[in-house]
Amino acid sequence: MVSVIHAFIIAQPAISFTEIFIDTLVTFGLLGAVCLLIVNNMRYYLPQREKYWYILFVSLGVSAICSLISKSLLNLIMSNDAYYIQQLHQSAGIRFGIGFLLVSCIAMMSLLWYNQEEQKRMNAHKAEAEQFAREAELFKLRQQLQPHFLFNSLNSISALTGTQPEKARHMINQLSEFLRGTLKKDEKQWNTLEEEMQYLQLYLDIEKVRFGHRLQTDIFCEEAALKLNLPAMLLQPVVENAIKFGLYDTTGEVLIKVNAKKLGNNLEVAVENPFDPETSQPLKGTGFGLPSIQRRLFLLFARQDLLSIKKEDNHFTTTILIPQNI
Repeated sequence: MVSVIHAFIIAQPAISFTEIFIDTLVTFGLLGAVCLLIVNNMRYYLPQREKYWYILFVSLGVSAICSLISKSLLNLIMSNDAYYIQQLHQSAGIRFGIGFLLVSCIAMMSLLWYNQEEQKRMNAHKAEAEQFAREAELFKLRQQLQPHFLFNSLNSISALTGTQPEKARHMINQLSEFLRGTLKKDEKQWNTLEEEMQYLQLYLDIEKVRFGHRLQTDIFCEEAALKLNLPAMLLQPVVENAIKFGLYDTTGEVLIKVNAKKLGNNLEVAVENPFDPETSQPLKGTGFGLPSIQRRLFLLFARQDLLSIKKEDNHFTTTILIPQNI
């Protein structure tokens, strides 16, 4: 387009079509080659923001060199036409200006393009790094939930070995099945509530061997909620927290309630346990394990309001809300 405008400007009755064609070809052939060189150079070297003046000086220098070379070539090629040579010298300033505008515009467009591409690559790398870090932290949080439960179970097995070997063997089988399931679940980030409840029941069976008749459970799940999704191994630490502060400070029977239902486009799971406000001092905070669960929910959903606790009439209720639009 610029070359057509240039040809139209220099077109005069005294200048032949051949001369116009050669002039345009030489002038914009050089400028095109220089612009291509600048574009390729920008691919490997991008000046920093504080060095953008570098583009201006390079454009000035390159435009001046192109103007001199094209002028020399045209002088040599059109040396027999005195009128054309005269017009060529008179338009030197305009030719330089057009060349500078073209080169500087191409340079700035290339700079903006490659800067944008570089920013996209950096954002992609940053997002990937953040994703890896988030997954690593989620994995760490999941792994932290198991050791204390395993140690407690092993201690109980050890205590039962001498007095009740049958119960000890039964507990070992249940523990093996539970741990085998949790290892498989680490490969999946999500489970249905129905799958989660199956493993939760394995955990409760182990705990019932430990605590005997003292541990009573009441689990209710709405039919519509069973097919909803939730993060793997999310409920077990909540129930473990309820057992810890429900049974450890009492000698009688304790009822742990688990209630799951569909609430709009969310899955709501509430775990309730009794507690003694005078002896259950840790409950002044959020309870053992609950900060890790809240952190895990935040990493998955970027929300801080998905876990809530309520203390009422010596009952402690932990409620988890799982959005389903994932």
